[in-house]
Amino acid sequence: MLPEIFRPIMWSYDFEKCDPQKMKNTIITNAVNYGTLAHWRWISSFYGNELIEERLDKMPLAFRDSARNLAKILLSK
Repeated sequence: MLPEIFRPIMWSYDFEKCDPQKMKNTIITNAVNYGTLAHWRWISSFYGNELIEERLDKMPLAFRDSARNLAKILLSK
């Protein structure tokens, strides 16, 4: 189950049906583009930085430039 803090950034989805494994691309994208540091910490601990970096590289058009650049900086630490 996805933590409740994700409800505001997953507003266009049926939150109760959001499966973190099946919807990982959507969850990572929304967390990076619209989430807070708490969202970023959760995706980092749940999915791992390697998977997030892979998504940032393989799906560049899914991310806002500023959010993508910030994510790259945060993930490099």
